Amino acid sequence: MGRLQDKVAVITGAGQGIGLAYAKRFLAEGARVVVAEINEDRAASAMEQLAGLGDATFVSTDIANEASAQACAAATLAAYGKLDILVNNAALYYDIQNERNDYEYLQRVFEVNLHGAWLMARACAPAMVEQRWGRIINQSSGAAYMYNMTPVGDFHEVGAFTYSQTKWGVVGLTKFLASQLGQYNVTVNCIAPGVTMTEATKKIVPEEYIGMIPMMSAMKQTLEPEDIAGTAVFFASDDAKLVTGQVLCVDGGSCMPA
Repeated sequence: MGRLQDKVAVITGAGQGIGLAYAKRFLAEGARVVVAEINEDRAASAMEQLAGLGDATFVSTDIANEASAQACAAATLAAYGKLDILVNNAALYYDIQNERNDYEYLQRVFEVNLHGAWLMARACAPAMVEQRWGRIINQSSGAAYMYNMTPVGDFHEVGAFTYSQTKWGVVGLTKFLASQLGQYNVTVNCIAPGVTMTEATKKIVPEEYIGMIPMMSAMKQTLEPEDIAGTAVFFASDDAKLVTGQVLCVDGGSCMPA
């Protein structure tokens, strides 16, 4: 019997990368998984890969849209009768435009990466509170801690640091949610992965830098999506029943915050 036997987990952005690795591992641990994905092509590919691994359902979900977030929670309850785990994995990353410093774009990234996580938590938490058991696992990033990774040269404008700002916000959101929901036996924790070898990373990071990434960590190893999945299982399981409001960096020792 798996560590998540018969639990129902909503995993946002499970169509690819780390989210898909979470879905595979959760199914292996006995959970029933809702693939909450906005991109239908990615979702179709993911469902093919998940076929035969367990009970998985696709629900088209735009986490930055309140009605869509609520509909995802409602669809999960309609399909399975309960909702135990929410993994807030989805974010603007694959198509992130790091060169943009305009306010409009900063707002858009906040809408998805931070406010989307809040909307999904808001939609899913009531079912967890009612049953007095729940797990919310937010996903930050090692980018939230890379304060010194800023351009060197002549000053032109204050940077937006869009991705890093939003992922630091996820850390704060985790703590506020944990404080509110703990009394109902709902834990809220956060994973901050390092640079992970997903298709998104390979698209964003210049090829000449890919080989340098492992050298930035204590363990000098490449981080794969599957390397993060065990941490999510821990936070989702009863092994972490009294762990809440915590952030765990999974990066081979690139970031070591106090």
